[in-house]
Amino acid sequence: MDSQHLRRHAGLPLLVALLALLPSAPQAAALAASPSPSRLEGTAWVLERLGERQPVGGTTITLRFEAGRVAGSDGCNRFGAPVTVRGTGLQVSPQGLSTKMACSPGVMRQAEAFQTALRNSRGFRLGGERLQLLSAEGRPLLVLVPQSQRLAGSDWRVAGFNNGRQALVSPILGTTLSLRFANNGQLAGSAGCNRFTAPVRLEATRLSIGTPVATRKRCPGAGVMEQERQFLAALPTAASLRLEGESLELRRADGAIALSLRRVPGP
Repeated sequence: MDSQHLRRHAGLPLLVALLALLPSAPQAAALAASPSPSRLEGTAWVLERLGERQPVGGTTITLRFEAGRVAGSDGCNRFGAPVTVRGTGLQVSPQGLSTKMACSPGVMRQAEAFQTALRNSRGFRLGGERLQLLSAEGRPLLVLVPQSQRLAGSDWRVAGFNNGRQALVSPILGTTLSLRFANNGQLAGSAGCNRFTAPVRLEATRLSIGTPVATRKRCPGAGVMEQERQFLAALPTAASLRLEGESLELRRADGAIALSLRRVPGP
């Protein structure tokens, strides 16, 4: 075998090794098709303007980008839909889902206008702490500002809690369950009969609540003390939070809702 022939074959092991490091055709296609995370992924917003109009007084419209979907509140109903974001292009699928609550005529008209603007959006612009969703012609349809994630000093009323039997239940009529995020790393509030406190640690959207300590008063009323036991047991199961407008959800590690809360307006 001549030296030229030997040189050709000596290079084969290196060539084979290099080829082994390259993705196969299906792998390469999958890599090319895998979108990189968009600039909007994981962000949460509150509507500032719908076209040229501000939201109807007393309503909060929210929008969150998460795992290839948009979700939030249109001021009346909860909604969710797939979204495609490529570069500065954006399109929300018309195949979304929504709750079916009835609201006042003005709020319903605003919700319909918001949903129409959301579906008609074809791009976005980020700048100056604002997100604009744009029409195909580049006209702002929606202008949003970041959702504040600050909880210290805020007060909340419980709308529902996990009763430990895989059910989210409302408080018994005539009772109030509440909690406050104090500035010293503590939760405090009412369990419907007794006052309680519990340590809390917040890290972005993660949280950890310690064992609550409550006063020991006995209260009359059917189910009041059992409700208190279930509510206090639900608190330490919370592992993450989702804040949207005036609503707050505390979720367990398995994704189930531990507590659903509404903000108590300040003085």
